[in-house]
Amino acid sequence: MALRARLATARLYLCVDSRPEQGDLPEFLDAVLSGGVDIVQLREKGIEAKQELAALEVFRAACDRHGALLAVNDRADVAFTAGADILHLGQDDLPVPAARRIIGQDMLIGRSTHGVDQVEAAETEAEVDYFAVGPVWPTATKPGRPAAGFAPVRAAAETARRPWFAIGGIDGGNLPELLELGATRIVVVRALTEAPDPHKAAVDLRAALGGRASA
Repeated sequence: MALRARLATARLYLCVDSRPEQGDLPEFLDAVLSGGVDIVQLREKGIEAKQELAALEVFRAACDRHGALLAVNDRADVAFTAGADILHLGQDDLPVPAARRIIGQDMLIGRSTHGVDQVEAAETEAEVDYFAVGPVWPTATKPGRPAAGFAPVRAAAETARRPWFAIGGIDGGNLPELLELGATRIVVVRALTEAPDPHKAAVDLRAALGGRASA
């Protein structure tokens, strides 16, 4: 299936580091991907390119086993070298046209947004395939960044024609609030990385979002 068609059906997106403390990266990825994660992104600040590429080999193999999409954060060169499906760019990262020249025409590009104006810009920005909206709630993964609240989520739900994902402090407890606002896709971190049973947590989130049957 073409990447954009796979993106269109994606609902659950996970950002995770290489789990150096736990030492269980292959097992963890198999657990969450078999539970319903559609996209997985390696997000580990300060990691050197050689280390990132080594970790991405594990991510790539797991995504291939489970038919999931692999995303790389920030680094167009690393995304291209690793054979990623998605390059995700923040507002202060490499400009989208420059990134596209590096990664070629086939890879998808995602964009972070933090307010209504950025949501509106991402909706029309050339070469952007999806965008993330948030952080909806404060999150320890983005210290010092204030929560964007519900306004950008409402704006995306009302106007977006591209796929978009709510992000920031989302878990099974507050997900119903987002669903009521019109969100149908989410990005999570701790809801899975800190779950006692990551597989079950993924199954439950994916079931709430619709799509895959529980397993």
